[in-house]
Amino acid sequence: MVLLKSDEQMNKGDPAPDFSLINVDNSIVTKEMFNGKPFALIFICNHCPYVIPKMDEIAQLQKDYEGKVAIICISSNDPTDYPDDSFENMQKLAQEKGYKYYLFDETQEIAKAYGAVCTPDPFLFDQDHKLAYHGRFNDAMSPDATPSKHNLREAIDKMLAGQEIVDWFVPSMGCSIKWKA
Repeated sequence: MVLLKSDEQMNKGDPAPDFSLINVDNSIVTKEMFNGKPFALIFICNHCPYVIPKMDEIAQLQKDYEGKVAIICISSNDPTDYPDDSFENMQKLAQEKGYKYYLFDETQEIAKAYGAVCTPDPFLFDQDHKLAYHGRFNDAMSPDATPSKHNLREAIDKMLAGQEIVDWFVPSMGCSIKWKA
């Protein structure tokens, strides 16, 4: 495991790069499907010890913001070297957790386009698909920590209330994305 902090490659207000990826239900999900609606992309994977404690909270976010903000998980890990992150295992996890969106970035081009480096690595975009927040999911920065601050949820709430997100970049920390050789 290589522990990394997220990197500030995009700036507040930058447009979301396009994406077209397969979802765990075998449908294709594109950025255009969310035109006029905000969305959060959370780069995750099945096996990361930094992601596992956040999985139930991700499912809760999807439920709490349904119809207001799409909560979209993406796995960009190489499943050849990390079989826990295969598409089939993504489907099993999504079924278990009730994830509506869990997309597979097989080519890893989307992770590169967004500048994602670790799991979890959340990006929040407003209704115009401009970057509003990039940073940690919550303040539990080790797998066994209990969160007391829910950064992504707070950013979503501020964005929906029309308030400025002052701390728009708060580095996340987790396992490195497992890049293909």
